[in-house]
Amino acid sequence: MKKRSEASVARFEDLIGLGDQSARKTYHAELTRKLDELEAERNRYKWLFENALHGIFQADLNGGILTANPAIARICGYDSPAAVCQQVSDLAGELFCCPEDLQRLTERLLNTGKMMAMETQLRRRDGSCVDVSMNVLLKPEGERPVIEAFVQDITERKRAQNALKQLNEELEGRVEERTEQLLQLNEQLRTEIDEREQVEQQLKVAKEQAEQANRSKDKYLAAASHDLLQPMNAARLLVAALRERPLEQQDGYLVERVHLALEGAEELLTDLLDISKLDQNAVKPELCEFPLGQLLDSLAAEFQPVAEAAGLELRVQSSGLYLRSDTRLLMRILRNFISNAIRYTDSGRVLLGCRRRGDRLSLQVWDSGSGIPADRIDDIFREFQQLHRQGERKGVGLGLAIVERIARMLEHPIEVRSELGRGSMFAIEVPLAVAIREQRIPTAPQIVLNALDGCRLLVVDNEESILVSMRALLGEWGAEVAVAQDRRQALKLCQAGFRPDVVLADYHLADQDTGTGVIAALRARYGPLPALLITADRSDACRQLFRELELPVLNKPVKPGKLRALLTHLLTERPPAGIG
Repeated sequence: MKKRSEASVARFEDLIGLGDQSARKTYHAELTRKLDELEAERNRYKWLFENALHGIFQADLNGGILTANPAIARICGYDSPAAVCQQVSDLAGELFCCPEDLQRLTERLLNTGKMMAMETQLRRRDGSCVDVSMNVLLKPEGERPVIEAFVQDITERKRAQNALKQLNEELEGRVEERTEQLLQLNEQLRTEIDEREQVEQQLKVAKEQAEQANRSKDKYLAAASHDLLQPMNAARLLVAALRERPLEQQDGYLVERVHLALEGAEELLTDLLDISKLDQNAVKPELCEFPLGQLLDSLAAEFQPVAEAAGLELRVQSSGLYLRSDTRLLMRILRNFISNAIRYTDSGRVLLGCRRRGDRLSLQVWDSGSGIPADRIDDIFREFQQLHRQGERKGVGLGLAIVERIARMLEHPIEVRSELGRGSMFAIEVPLAVAIREQRIPTAPQIVLNALDGCRLLVVDNEESILVSMRALLGEWGAEVAVAQDRRQALKLCQAGFRPDVVLADYHLADQDTGTGVIAALRARYGPLPALLITADRSDACRQLFRELELPVLNKPVKPGKLRALLTHLLTERPPAGIG
């Protein structure tokens, strides 16, 4: 029997493969392979340790660095890991820039055995500090605690953080500065708004005062115009009566000068009233469909004697088309065109014609006058702008300004062509009626020059001067004239056997009576008498009333040519209402 120690040795040798010869041969290759693997693993860890991007070191917690890799040497500014181990013998004094950080690390390691992502500063060889992040493990070895640390250089990150922090501080400073500036600007804006509100309030008050002044001006003009037009109307009629009589050359010249002076005063007053109404938007267009032929016939009857007196030929091209516009305002424009053409034409003719352009009709007035310079065409539509010839001023320069305002209100375009020495053309485009109607216009009857001879006319007006003037003028035309100042006198004359062919009545009479009332009373007793109204009232309400009553109207001061043409028309056939 073998001894106990021998048996134990035998078993140990068998376990490690050192038993008999056969056993050694069996385990030697396996042992060699294991040793090779261990050596390869050792070399791999050594390679990782030496080539790691992060610093790695092992140190005595109460002493210095025991081992270090090249990365930690590079981070701390040493030439080699050996230099780190040799020169850093005290962690507190030679590695950590802040001893409090080492004390905090020690307390954490003793309590938990590790500390992760600790940010601190390590001292470099040149004494400067570098920002690092550390993961530290405590590995007790005997009586002295050993630590293993993995170190990452975060200098760039810290620099970026500091730069970002500085940028944020600068931005905050700018924001505060801009906020202060905005507060100041807001305060200035509030002040400006308060000042603007005060100015707007002052402007509002000024505007109200101006509007009130304009209303007062309009009322004054309306009241004054009636008082001014009454004597002017009487004077115009008396002068017209004198012009009908054969006078000596000097007397005729003086009467003609008075006529021109009164005509100029009348145009000025009428134009001022029209301008005032247009500027105050007191004129509202009343659009309707109407035959163009009647409008052209009225213009021809009105201006034919004027053109003949000026030694000119007036030709009016007839038309059967229907237009859509305001007849009164359109007549105002065409009258201005024709009167200007006659006024500025020494010889030749004036033509009123029309030319169709799609759904519109161009009403054109041509003359053979002296023409207008190209650089003056725009000026003639401004207030008090007028072309002068041979030192003579004709009119007051408001007619075309009124035309321009009316055309703009009606949305009817105006066209002007002119050539110096050859004449001018003024035109306005008017829409055709929606359902374009056209009829054959019979040949216009010739105006009978002696149509008023022997006719019986009743004139009703409360102004004695008007009655005298009308009696003189109408008597020169061959009419038998009776005059009355009110309804009672008119009825008395008729009862006495005077049956008028036409009644001419002023609208505003004494004691709140009206010409329309007188005409209604006469017609109630004696049947449908032809009648016309003469008035200085140009209000829309009166015009609407006259239209409803189908009474033709002449505005004061009455133009003799228009009066004669209307009377002739009334004696031959019933005219359209609203002529005037």
